[in-house]
Amino acid sequence: MTATGDLVAELEAQERDLVLPGFSNDDAWRLGSLLVELARERDAPVTIDIRRGSQQLFHYALEGTSPDNDAWLARKSRVAERYGASSYLVGARFRAKGTTFEESSRLDPDLYAAHGGAVPLRVAGVGIIGTVAVSGLPQAEDHALAVEALARMVRG
Repeated sequence: MTATGDLVAELEAQERDLVLPGFSNDDAWRLGSLLVELARERDAPVTIDIRRGSQQLFHYALEGTSPDNDAWLARKSRVAERYGASSYLVGARFRAKGTTFEESSRLDPDLYAAHGGAVPLRVAGVGIIGTVAVSGLPQAEDHALAVEALARMVRG
């Protein structure tokens, strides 16, 4: 398996484990607050967004971010919603096929970005109900931060 193929397999396995027992507005607050806490501990200038469907449940921009981060959040979240997979995994799948998302998806790059940072919120017995997204770091780090916080929520 190629390095890109290894990454795809790793990300797919990761997503299978990130299933929440439920997800309320209070859970969105807890997840968002945890992300803010982790970002502050790491001096990570990120913007965080949590949505259930089209409803924004949590949004916070740490110092050092800009409106560009909001645009990235929207673009990455659209990819996660459309493909039912993290924006990082979607981009890795295209690269594993020897192409890029931008070249092959036929989607407007001003509206969609398959860069790491947006992860679907999956609820057991329900499926995908929304997204958690992080923007401000290199894509692998945006993804890792979102996954770390989500994994803590899954573990309770």
